[in-house]
Amino acid sequence: MSNARFRAGMVGAGSICEFHVAAVKKLQAASEATVDLVGIADLDAERAFTNAEKWGTQAFADLDALVAAGANVIHVLTPPSTHAKVAMAALERGCHVIIEKPVAEDPEDATKIEQLAKQKGLTVTVNHALLYVPQITRALDSVKAGALGQIVSVDILHGAEYPSYEGGPLPPWYRDAGYPFRDLGVHCLDLIQELLGPIEDVDADWRSLGGDPNLAFDEWRAMVRCTRGLAQFQLTWNTKPMQSQLIIHGTKGILRVDLSAMFHGKQASRPLPKVFERLVNAFADSLQPLIGGFFARKEIDSHEGLRELVADFYRRLAAGEPPPVSVADAGNVVHWVAKVARAADADHEAHQARFQLSESVPYLVTGASGSLGKAIVAQLRNDGHEVRVFQRRMPSKPQDGLEYALGNLGDPVAVDRAVNGAEIVIHCGAATKGGWPEHRGSTVVGTQNVIDACTKYGVKQLVHISSMSVIDWAGSAGKGNVTEATATEPRAEERGAYTRAKLEAEKLVSNAAKHGLPAVILRPGQIFGGGIPLINGAVARGAGGRWVVLGDGKLELPLVYIDDVVDAVMASIDKQLTRGEIIQIIDPDHLTQEEVLGLAGGTRGIVRVPRAIVFALGRLGEISLGALGKPSPIGVYRLQSALARLHYESDRAASLLGWQPRVGVREGIRRVTNPTSVAEPVKSAPVLRAVSG
Repeated sequence: MSNARFRAGMVGAGSICEFHVAAVKKLQAASEATVDLVGIADLDAERAFTNAEKWGTQAFADLDALVAAGANVIHVLTPPSTHAKVAMAALERGCHVIIEKPVAEDPEDATKIEQLAKQKGLTVTVNHALLYVPQITRALDSVKAGALGQIVSVDILHGAEYPSYEGGPLPPWYRDAGYPFRDLGVHCLDLIQELLGPIEDVDADWRSLGGDPNLAFDEWRAMVRCTRGLAQFQLTWNTKPMQSQLIIHGTKGILRVDLSAMFHGKQASRPLPKVFERLVNAFADSLQPLIGGFFARKEIDSHEGLRELVADFYRRLAAGEPPPVSVADAGNVVHWVAKVARAADADHEAHQARFQLSESVPYLVTGASGSLGKAIVAQLRNDGHEVRVFQRRMPSKPQDGLEYALGNLGDPVAVDRAVNGAEIVIHCGAATKGGWPEHRGSTVVGTQNVIDACTKYGVKQLVHISSMSVIDWAGSAGKGNVTEATATEPRAEERGAYTRAKLEAEKLVSNAAKHGLPAVILRPGQIFGGGIPLINGAVARGAGGRWVVLGDGKLELPLVYIDDVVDAVMASIDKQLTRGEIIQIIDPDHLTQEEVLGLAGGTRGIVRVPRAIVFALGRLGEISLGALGKPSPIGVYRLQSALARLHYESDRAASLLGWQPRVGVREGIRRVTNPTSVAEPVKSAPVLRAVSG
């Protein structure tokens, strides 16, 4: 054991622990080190051992083992709900404590920590690291020096983004409605309190706008009354590009701190005529961001504030000085954070209570907020059936006659609750944007969750909506028709996250069907209508008032109108297909890119980019991005698949479903491009047999 005066132990081996370990190791490496790292402990012994080995330290079973090994300072890095319990346990064992924010979830617990620390003669601080971010430190120094005069108000805008959810147990930010405010509001309130004195009142509001559809509320605003002025702040998961700005208003000047671009912009009160003062301040306000952005570091270190706070904590501890952030100050912030977060939790719970699920329901539709899901639900309701829908967000205007099961497909608990009691499950849910983590969580893990729940509750039929993107398009070029017998994609990762995820999901359902799950797999072609655009990248791209077509414009498109896809779904239920059949749903009217543009493209001219140039650009992109260690979004193989000259057919839609398009692509295009004109007569839809009885 070293001779260092302080020996640090980490309780909680999650992601933030890595940065506390790094902060202590940096201090430990100093020539006159006063702190040494003992190790880490976690309830998950495997995680503790794995991370300890990765971070170059030791793993211990628990807090007592850390203390027995010599730890006399404990970093509390566990979930917020356990902060108070672990902190007080460490104090009882004679250890100083540094606690990740918030100090506790209840103000009463913060008071207990403060009282116990005084009783034991020990020091406790809270990681309000924002106060130690260099740009904030510089701003606070300016305020203390009187550069802005008396501070009268503060504005904060903070854009945020949580890590991608890849399925499994929900992370806390998706599990609890008030978590985003507990997580980030504490920083804003702490900074406001530092500038304007103790907080006297906080009036907040919240709502969901879809920036992060898994959050109960992704937009927060708060008005804050302090002893020396007023403040307001906004937490948002909606604004793009993300911003993090602080504006400090004083009687002698205004200071704007941009934590994203890393610059300060100051407007000062000057002894000049007003018109000249405005010109000088406008020039300075424009020049400072330019200079600050030019000299800013290429990559902002988001944990620099943490390292600085940890260093100051140990320096103060050695000098016998008060901690960087007192428990009393942190506790006052917790009081207001808890007030707002609890109100948001109650609001969310009250809203959810409106959506009760019955013991049994004929149909469950996943992905019901998407265009195809909505169309299927509408058809089922028109046929007089009761329907349960599974979607991530609470509807602002719930439809009569629908049951709402809310949650993410990646969450096995939410999926289990939704499937329980359903007779037939129509699984439309899947990720349509984002990277592999999002597609894996929603499409792959989500489909496995649906399979598990369907097996558990013995559903009568799972109708799985796959995609024709799972087919080996590049390998099929020139080898005849693309049918259900055509091989699936062997290089899915090169085709992109969507194809990769849909292929993995289809394989999961197919394998489950072989083991007894009653299922049918439908592979629609390129769906349009019902909010899904007809002209997309596969057809053409708009540029400069013209249509830009990749290739000669003669590629056939596997189009299908959305109403015809709904008919196929209904027919698969009516025919009671449950043996894992795979059926492609494609309109037999094989239109090319140019034909689609002729019917729907208006009067724009068409620019054709020769295939040789397209592939040359693809190779250039691969080389240039490959040099940076990044994959190209327009790689050659992906282009070969997209531009493969194929002819699409279905050997099974007619024979197994009795399906022919009721609307058809030409009438569908007319409906999309001229929805107010008189519709041409079409064949009646197939009759759907009732499920129950």
